[in-house]
Amino acid sequence: MPIAAAVTASLLMAVLLAWYFSRPIRELRLAFEAASGGDLAPRFAGIAGKRGSELNDLGRDFDRMTARLRNLIDGQTRLLHDVSHELRSPLARLQAAIGLAHQQPDKMAASMERIERESVRMDLLVGQLLTLARLEAGAISAAQEEISMADLLDQIADDASFEAAAQRRSVVREGEADVRVIGQADLLGRAIENVVRNAIKHSDDGGVVELQLRAVPDARRLCIRVLDRGPGVPAADLDAIFQPFFRASGMHKDIEGHGLGLAIAQHVVLAHGGSIAASNRPDGGLCVEIELPVAPQRAAAR
Repeated sequence: MPIAAAVTASLLMAVLLAWYFSRPIRELRLAFEAASGGDLAPRFAGIAGKRGSELNDLGRDFDRMTARLRNLIDGQTRLLHDVSHELRSPLARLQAAIGLAHQQPDKMAASMERIERESVRMDLLVGQLLTLARLEAGAISAAQEEISMADLLDQIADDASFEAAAQRRSVVREGEADVRVIGQADLLGRAIENVVRNAIKHSDDGGVVELQLRAVPDARRLCIRVLDRGPGVPAADLDAIFQPFFRASGMHKDIEGHGLGLAIAQHVVLAHGGSIAASNRPDGGLCVEIELPVAPQRAAAR
């Protein structure tokens, strides 16, 4: 009798354990099958408060994975929609210019000028999209070097001043910091240049764009600030302006651009281990602040 009771208890315990482990495993298998069919809805939210089970943790990890996949798919869908929308307008103007050239040969020169302008816009858009895709694919991870930030910002300020003068604006370089950053000079320069160009574009005639540079020795970080006297950005849009194709509410329609410059700048800065944020100036205008980690002192002293 004792042996029979022990065997019965063991069998009962084995059945309970099998049921305890097979049920969540079966639910996970069904969840993976649904995910493979495109259903990425969360399935284990009800166990969020339970602890002590590796299978419950696995279920929560599965929900986090599907949430991330949903965000990526939604982002790709939005990006495809925005790209289609941005390309539709220049293509429509190209077709109109070609039609006008056929119908009115006497206006051929004006039509060709319009065609050239729209072709340049499309080429710029495609180039920015390729840069954004390259950054999202992790192209920043290779071929890094020491960058003298003082020299890089001097070059950016010089180029931006030349461009701003043609638009009756100016760029002022302020501050000194003889420090170095590890990364890719061409991408980092393009990121900062995008921010400066954005400030020039949104400044009024005669406006001054300030490009400030200072080191934060205690934090081993470098701070770059780009300030303008433009209309600023609504407080609710300060974070969203770094999203691709975003246009802040109230933005002038005559300002050219595709809304990719700041998105590229954010990708580059984050890939260099830094941060970028925008804020409205108390007396009017926008301030974009970039912080980057400084290279070790041994490397910087060479």
